[in-house]
Amino acid sequence: MITFLLSVVFLIAGYFIYGAFVERVFGVDPKRETPAITMADGVDYVPMGWGRIFLIQFLNIAGLGPIFGAVAGAMWGPVAFFWIVFGCIFGGAVHDYFSGMLSLRNQGRSIPEIVGEYLGNGFRQFMRVFTVLLMLLVGAVFVIGPAAILNGISNLGIAVWAALVFIYYILATMLPIDKLIGRIYPVFGFALLFMAVGISGGIVFGGYEIPEAFPSGFTNMHSEPGKFPVFPMLFVTIACGAISGFHSTQSPLMARCITNEKLGRRVFYGAMVAEGIVALIWAAAGMAFYGGVGPLNEVMAAHQGNAAWVVNDISNSLLGKFGGILALLGVVAAPITSGDTAFRSARLIIADFIKLQQGTIRNRLLITIPLFIVGFIITRVDFSIIWRYMAWSNQTLATIVLWAITVYLVREGKSYWITLFPSIFMTAVVSTYLMAAPEGFSLPLNSSYTIGLSITCLISLWFLIFIRKMNKRELAVIEKKG
Repeated sequence: MITFLLSVVFLIAGYFIYGAFVERVFGVDPKRETPAITMADGVDYVPMGWGRIFLIQFLNIAGLGPIFGAVAGAMWGPVAFFWIVFGCIFGGAVHDYFSGMLSLRNQGRSIPEIVGEYLGNGFRQFMRVFTVLLMLLVGAVFVIGPAAILNGISNLGIAVWAALVFIYYILATMLPIDKLIGRIYPVFGFALLFMAVGISGGIVFGGYEIPEAFPSGFTNMHSEPGKFPVFPMLFVTIACGAISGFHSTQSPLMARCITNEKLGRRVFYGAMVAEGIVALIWAAAGMAFYGGVGPLNEVMAAHQGNAAWVVNDISNSLLGKFGGILALLGVVAAPITSGDTAFRSARLIIADFIKLQQGTIRNRLLITIPLFIVGFIITRVDFSIIWRYMAWSNQTLATIVLWAITVYLVREGKSYWITLFPSIFMTAVVSTYLMAAPEGFSLPLNSSYTIGLSITCLISLWFLIFIRKMNKRELAVIEKKG
């Protein structure tokens, strides 16, 4: 219990202390007009209040991530608390803040354009393709999953429910952001937070024992520790509660609606911290509800790793009938509200690339129709395969964005170490995971560590060479002026 409560305190303190420091490093200008004002188009660039934007951003980046990912991450034991807390404060929240604020400073442009600005045109082209594919994977995953759950409630057929979800996605992708997303997201966002508070109250005051981080520390408590080592598996399993590349695709949506740069920390850094707290609550609930980490592993194994079953069981037991409604919200509404903004983000990324203004319905349809055709094709692929590749792609995107932010900070002469260390760490995570995971090269763990470390060292060396070249160019400019 003490570890859990301290973790919550650290996250909140992280927002006020480290979040304020990150804001100073960026250097906000409250008098600078934002794209919501200067580029208002009534569709994507729409000024909205910060509270409304916060709840939309929170739900955009949350989805099922801080719930299902945290429950699955709890299978490793209290070590999950460390990753959620430190990953969120020093990695995820910094990643989200800068991706949002750099979009804000660049006419609300999407993340591939931001990355290309700092890593070069080659990365821009790569990111355009990579990010759109990731958005389509996310959208496809969050069609079949909710459709299957809804079919279990009302047996209309998965195909019928999937079609209905697709219709909603098309509307959410096409309509002005304040007409549909802006109206229902704040409600669902508040409900998701309320659900987390109810679960935490049930665990804390219900006599459940949350495992402590000490003396277990970083012990791997997974039922198959040899197959699922803490590094890198835990750091990919718990993504949205700590750091997630998907968030960088969502932040520009709100960068087009925010009305003052001073609100950036509340919206971008704050929403990530809120998500971290939700992840902590669900990780704690997973460890405590069944009487420990071992029993949780047994339950997950009995249900083929289905975190949705665990979430539903915990919600109904701790919150009763009302909990059942909230559980339904968590496993249906949350993924749907990630899927729709995934498609919307894909539309905006393509629009930025081909420079097609989105003020008219015709222009939106020109991009939306092909997107949904491809999205439909992807839904025909096995769900488990899509999910595995989406997890690695998501963390890889976060790594690339962190490197882009680091280059930006170097160019601006700012404290680049705040993203350099997370960049190096995440490079080690995704490269090692690619070597070791079944969906990767399935190499022995020691070989995966060696190759992953080598890749990380090479990329770090590239960065040092980049800094040296940049310093030489700046020195040459100074000498020329002198």
